[in-house]
Amino acid sequence: MEIEFKNKKVLELYQKGGSEKYSFGRTVVEKFSSRIEALQAAAGIYDLWQSPSLHFEKLEGHDSRYSVRIDRKYRLEFNIEWTDIKKTTGKVIIINISKHYE
Repeated sequence: MEIEFKNKKVLELYQKGGSEKYSFGRTVVEKFSSRIEALQAAAGIYDLWQSPSLHFEKLEGHDSRYSVRIDRKYRLEFNIEWTDIKKTTGKVIIINISKHYE
């Protein structure tokens, strides 16, 4: 799927491995990068659902907000701009990294 970064600090973290706002350990940054790569490699939403390690889910209270887990503490939040009527493929717009359950 196509990826777009709405949050410049998250893009900086992906490109440089660090950011002023997000100061994570090396393991979290590596897992974050692998999650971005998994989103890019996915042909559609079914690929995300079929990978249990991603813990892909639609966030409650949001029309188009989804997340995948980076680890037990953090998750990567994004919107999907659907490109088909069945809502199976689209552009992933990276919004934020948040603490899970906060």
